[in-house]
Amino acid sequence: MNNSQQRDTTGRSQARRAELIAIGRKLFADTSYDALSMDDIAQHAGVAKGLVYYYFNSKRGYYLAIVEDSVAQLVARATGEPELPGAERLRRTIDGYLHYAEHHHAAYRTIVTGGVGSDAEVLAIRDAVREELLAAIAEGAYGRRTVPPLARLALVGWLSGVEGATLDWTGSPDAEGRPDRTALAGLLVRQLRATLAVIEELVPECPAPPVAPEEASSTPDDHGNPVPVT
Repeated sequence: MNNSQQRDTTGRSQARRAELIAIGRKLFADTSYDALSMDDIAQHAGVAKGLVYYYFNSKRGYYLAIVEDSVAQLVARATGEPELPGAERLRRTIDGYLHYAEHHHAAYRTIVTGGVGSDAEVLAIRDAVREELLAAIAEGAYGRRTVPPLARLALVGWLSGVEGATLDWTGSPDAEGRPDRTALAGLLVRQLRATLAVIEELVPECPAPPVAPEEASSTPDDHGNPVPVT
């Protein structure tokens, strides 16, 4: 087999693995881990059971691969564009987080709640993504990934609120008066601003970053959407 053929084979293998992960993400979001057998998984995927074993070794390996892939996508979406100024990075981080949750409901729920097959290892993966998001917020606000304990606790409290609000928001996509992503992002940015102000008061070595121009020049309308101030 020449190099070109090897690349084609590798590409097809990666595509098939990604396809199986996408299918499993939906299955495990709605069905108990214990209730799904490898036969069920193979049937839903339309493949031989041996192929699932080939890529993931076991049902547990399959589930962990799904969680880890979802986490990697969320972190990549929420922590991109590190070259931006701090205030803009914070806004983009929140919007990227919500964008992922909006377009990957099942995966987001699995990450935040640990999924229906959660155990110590799965919860450790979930905690790791929270730490990465906290570090991204700290870096955007203060230019460093670690902050004093009291400041960290304040950010943990804010992130817990973000998770709860986002779970509720993604869980009711057809609710009357449901805010769009821009409106929710604006709310979460303002709540973060309030949290950073409290941190600055209680932890003077962590001053709040300047307000981004688009935050300073807009106010929310009756639906929470930003409207430029004239």
